[in-house]
Amino acid sequence: MGNMVNTVTGPVAAEDLGKTLMHEHFIFGYPGFQGDTTLGPYDRNAYLQIGIEVAERAKAHGVKTVVDPTPNECGRDPELLREISERTGVQIVCATGYYYEGESATAYFKFRSAMGNVEDEIYEMYMKEITEGIGNTGIKAGIIKLASSKDQITPYEQMFFRAAARVQKETGITILTHTQEGTMGPQQAELLVSNGADPTRVMIGHMDGNTNVSYHLQTLQYGVNIGFDRFGLEGLVGTPHDVDRVAVLLGLIGLGYQNQIMLSHDTVNIWLGRPLHMPEAMQQMVANWHITHIFDNIIPKLKAAGISDETLHTLFVSNPAKTFGAEVLAEQKVS
Repeated sequence: MGNMVNTVTGPVAAEDLGKTLMHEHFIFGYPGFQGDTTLGPYDRNAYLQIGIEVAERAKAHGVKTVVDPTPNECGRDPELLREISERTGVQIVCATGYYYEGESATAYFKFRSAMGNVEDEIYEMYMKEITEGIGNTGIKAGIIKLASSKDQITPYEQMFFRAAARVQKETGITILTHTQEGTMGPQQAELLVSNGADPTRVMIGHMDGNTNVSYHLQTLQYGVNIGFDRFGLEGLVGTPHDVDRVAVLLGLIGLGYQNQIMLSHDTVNIWLGRPLHMPEAMQQMVANWHITHIFDNIIPKLKAAGISDETLHTLFVSNPAKTFGAEVLAEQKVS
């Protein structure tokens, strides 16, 4: 695969990813939404328009690429992503992978495990979707998405991690992960690296769910990248407030780890199933959870704290490109 990255409109050079948001969901549904389509039908035209609007808002801030790590069973729609990309010019990278056990569609592979080697089947799924395409779409996955539970990586989840490391060794594919409620970052890194994964091509996600600096240092020592990728999501599912995220981020940059950190939001812009009706208190918790929050509100705080344009370029351009296999890029301004 070299330094080429599969996007939903075809391969691009890792050096051409540009300003990148590494973890955003255009569309997402918890497994089970498929059974509630009587009251929540799939409205492709409406979803397309929302996706175009979201991509255009990101593009207005100079974003060239968005990585959408929606797992296979959570409503992944590569053809919708392709049309959003074609309409807006924003490059989109989609995923192959399954979600963590507690919120995944676990019955399928657990049932199959009684009849054969499921880890090999997971490996085959990854390889087919990366090298040939997803279903009959011809769209190839550009990352593997992995996820683990709170305080543990279950035996079920470990199968996906081991298969992902195996695939990465053969293809060079980049791996992005989900950590639950600020736990298991170091353990994910150790599991992947011990199974032969290249740590420079791994991003351990949602690390900003934990404000303990030692937790971050334990993870970073494996040479992996980490995602401060839930900005704007405050108080739900154990997430800290942005002010605490920024404090930890500034501390890690001060310690010299700016070359292993990437920023994003983990937004869900379309929830599949019937419409959500959030209580007012919950609406307040997610008021800033949108695609431009980092650019509107977080970057000004980082600059006020002394973070340079060169460091911002590293976080948004150089680090994503390197995670996809590019060489070090020339520094530029990122606003």
